Amino acid sequence: MPNSKQAIVSFKAEPSLLEALRGVSNRSAFIRSAVLAALENTCPLCAGAGILTPEQKAHWDEFAVDHTVTECGDCHEWHLTCALESDACGPDVHELSKQADGA
Repeated sequence: MPNSKQAIVSFKAEPSLLEALRGVSNRSAFIRSAVLAALENTCPLCAGAGILTPEQKAHWDEFAVDHTVTECGDCHEWHLTCALESDACGPDVHELSKQADGA
């Protein structure tokens, strides 16, 4: 059975962050939840580093030959599109989101 002991993690925080956290009743749970949410939204290529290794850059350059980063006309977020697909936007993510929400 894996070791299930919890470990303490500490970090430096600016005074404004400390002030904002003062009103949170269970700061540990809040911070754990925030960290997990951030990890779920980490870039799958750079893993949140913000920089590509030379090898990752080579893979990106190969991928980018037929793909571009495009602004969504609905929500104005940036996303990848494939130049080889007839419908470069693919399925409408806004419609898929509405269907998932039961709208």
